[in-house]
Amino acid sequence: MTREIIHTVQAPQAVGTYSQAIKAGNTVYLSGQLGISPDNGELQQGFAAQAHQMFCNLRAVCIAAGGDLSHVVRLGVYLTDMANFTALNEIMGEYFDAPYPARSAIQVGGLPRAGLVEADAVMVL
Repeated sequence: MTREIIHTVQAPQAVGTYSQAIKAGNTVYLSGQLGISPDNGELQQGFAAQAHQMFCNLRAVCIAAGGDLSHVVRLGVYLTDMANFTALNEIMGEYFDAPYPARSAIQVGGLPRAGLVEADAVMVL
């Protein structure tokens, strides 16, 4: 099976040894996205702003791979504070419609660049 690297300037550039996404067959594996603006490389301020930017970044990578957020079947969300769980659900509802993807939401000790939220995804085209 061949693997295709997915890359877009509409999402932040990879800051390590990984790709924004990899397409294998009709499945796309999206790397974690933080609330970093692709325009200036800056982390947005506050949980809500970071969450919105994170979902916009994921959407940009989905589009670059030939799909959109409606094709996401699994979403992994990493929060530095579970107190933001309710806000996450509200914001996620602005980007996803039922049937919603399978999802995990896990509290972590820290994220790169002191981010407050990060998400990765699996998309099927």
